[in-house]
Amino acid sequence: MAQYGHEAPLPDPDSGSYRIPEDTDSTIAESPAHGFAVARRMRFLRGEPVTEPMPIADALRNSPYRHPATMSAPEKDAGTRKALDLAVRVGELLLRCGAGTRDVEASVVAVAAAAGLRRLEVDITNQSLLVQAPGPSGETVTMLRVVRSSTRDFARLTDVHVMVQELTRGGFTDIDEALGRLKRIQRSTRIYPRWLIAVGYSALAGSVCALLGGGSMAIVVAVLSAFVTDYLGRLIRKRNIPSFYIDAVGSAVSVMLAWLGYLLAAKGDLGLQMSTADFAYAVSGGLVVLLPGRAMASAVEDAITGYPVTGAGRLLTVFLSAAGIIVGVAGGLSLTLKLDSALNLQLTSPGALHFGSSSATLSLQFLYGAVGAAAGALTMRSRPRFILPTAVLGSLALGLSGLAHLVWAVGATTSIAVASVSVGVLARVIGLRLGAPALVLVLPAVSPMLPGLRIFEGMYDAIVGSVIGSAASNTQSAAAFPTLLGAAGVALAISTGVVLGDVLAAPLDRNALRRRRARIR
Repeated sequence: MAQYGHEAPLPDPDSGSYRIPEDTDSTIAESPAHGFAVARRMRFLRGEPVTEPMPIADALRNSPYRHPATMSAPEKDAGTRKALDLAVRVGELLLRCGAGTRDVEASVVAVAAAAGLRRLEVDITNQSLLVQAPGPSGETVTMLRVVRSSTRDFARLTDVHVMVQELTRGGFTDIDEALGRLKRIQRSTRIYPRWLIAVGYSALAGSVCALLGGGSMAIVVAVLSAFVTDYLGRLIRKRNIPSFYIDAVGSAVSVMLAWLGYLLAAKGDLGLQMSTADFAYAVSGGLVVLLPGRAMASAVEDAITGYPVTGAGRLLTVFLSAAGIIVGVAGGLSLTLKLDSALNLQLTSPGALHFGSSSATLSLQFLYGAVGAAAGALTMRSRPRFILPTAVLGSLALGLSGLAHLVWAVGATTSIAVASVSVGVLARVIGLRLGAPALVLVLPAVSPMLPGLRIFEGMYDAIVGSVIGSAASNTQSAAAFPTLLGAAGVALAISTGVVLGDVLAAPLDRNALRRRRARIR
């Protein structure tokens, strides 16, 4: 449980204000030179200070809400309760929209400080938010909110971010006005219709398939697979079925649709062409739509920034989602490989899927990165004015990753990490100037880099040996675990790179904050 308060800092010997011990000789105390010498020895020998509640200024040091303008402190417990209610409602809505724990805590502390509270205790998990503060009478006021579901609604998240910024700059006259603004944000309808979100998923899957080097037939199959998977997921979710089974069904459907496309192309009746590599690329595009990229980034960020319990809870959710995808891919591959053997399509011959086929050229990687990032922003319900900056960041991410790997001969995973750090820095700088948190820009931008192909490759290697039973396929099965481990490494490189970029960019937003405050004055 994090504690915050406006506590007086411990005395700093460098300030020239020192306390001479009572047992010090008076002649020494009267000499300034000897006094400073004694003070230096005391500083050298002094033990660590007693742990105190973290000042609010330190909690907001690297956030966009540093140095908030504060209202007068509440004079009654009812005022403290109202201020806490505003802070906890802000945190609840941010958690519901998918914000990281660090951003949620900074927002809660900033709102509480702006509302006039001087002491605060905050405890956040991935599903609950507990806030405490002492009232004027000395009685502790406690607020608790539980978040049982979350959605990808970056438009609403941006609105809350803007409201917190205005509150910390003195843009509200009282708490009731801020509560009314927050309730209007909560009740506002979602920014895009559901069919447009499905189109965004399809565009993301198609761009990833094209990025990997898939042909026109594979791209069509990937687009159709994403659309069908999204529709089935909504139908299953209405029956309150856990997301593990939704991911399993979606990934199995992706495999089956790709196999049907390959079957139609193999028949040759419609003049379609689809190679065995295209089969893999079509499935990979559909899997990227299902991968928990946002949850993975949030889990790694929480673990790195000092929230291990929340990070562990989110990471378990990521593992369950990934396990559902793996189970679905395994089930779909087992069925399709058996059908393939019965129909003699030669898809199951060892080495049939050449995963090392040439991907898109460097110039096309910039294009597909922009398309995939814009589609990802659409699926996460970013506001229209953020789609173009997100597309630019996505293009830069994939282009820089390809440039580092192909031109500078950097390893594939390292190049992805370098691109993620760069995008994390730019997302924070650009987002602040556009009035949005970095999360709104960075998560859609890195979506096309998620390792859908490696997951499918690992599952193919694991399943093909048990289905075919040949020595060559058994060799493929032995390579399944390293391939899946490499996929986890890519996801970790993206998440850690994004967090590092955000941390590195924190000092760069001070000038922008000063200019905004000057305009308000």
